[in-house]
This record gives sequence, C-alpha cells and structure tokens, in this order.
Amino acid sequence: MAIQTCPKCGTKNRVDEWVARLHKPVCGKCGASLDAAAYGKPQTVTDATFAQEVVAASSAFPVLVDAWAEWCGPCTMIAPVLDQLAAESGGRYKIAKLNVDENPLTSQQFGIRSIPTMLIFKNGQLVDQIVGAVSKQAITAKLEAQLR
Repeated sequence: MAIQTCPKCGTKNRVDEWVARLHKPVCGKCGASLDAAAYGKPQTVTDATFAQEVVAASSAFPVLVDAWAEWCGPCTMIAPVLDQLAAESGGRYKIAKLNVDENPLTSQQFGIRSIPTMLIFKNGQLVDQIVGAVSKQAITAKLEAQLR
C-alpha cells in the first residue's frame, strides 16, 4: 500500500497498488485524481484561478509558479526543466505556469518585470523568487528548502 499526497488539497491518501490498476484513485477529501500523470505536468493558472490553484494550494505543499510568455527565448529554454520537476514531484510540490501576456493582473500584483520569473509560495505566502533562466539544480535547491 502506497501513500499519495493529493496534488489539489494536500491530503495524504492510502492507495492499494492492485486496486489502482483497475480504478483511477481519487482523493478521499476533495475527489481529485491521484493518478501520477495528473500531477506529473505543470498546471496552467490564470488571473481567475491563481488564488485557488496557487495561494490556497500552497497551504498543503509548496507551489512554484513560472511566469512566462510565448515569445520569450529563456522561457522556452527552462520549460523542459520545469516539465521534469513536475514529473519528479511525486505530489511533494506543484509546478504551475502563468502566461504574463494573458494574465496581466497577477503579473502586476507580484511586480513581474522580467521573465522568466519563478515565484515560490508556501502557506499562502510568497516565500522565494527566481529571476532568469537558471539550472535545474538551482530551482531544485529553492524548492527543497521549502520542503523542510
């Protein structure tokens, strides 16, 4: 029997592996999918969903928000790194993507003036920020510091 953390609400759930092969497991508290593929990719957030999907979710686990734009070269360079981190998260943290061109309110609220900018939230608060295209190790170190 494995313990899986819900990517939406952070509740720890017991999941029997052989049952999970027959049925997709869901969180006992909120009903969200516990399928590893469901939280193995960065989640797109918008001005409308930011409070729920980032701020509220960060009370259960750290959330890294990648502020990016389609025309940004460095943003496309770090996108595969963020995909890897999301796949490796195992529900311990969440990776989200915010398109700054389509979501100016959130970008303005957090003073994003340069992209890529990565914001790390924990317990409903902005706790760290990374500006520019940095290495996977640098991003991982910042995330790991918030898991303690």
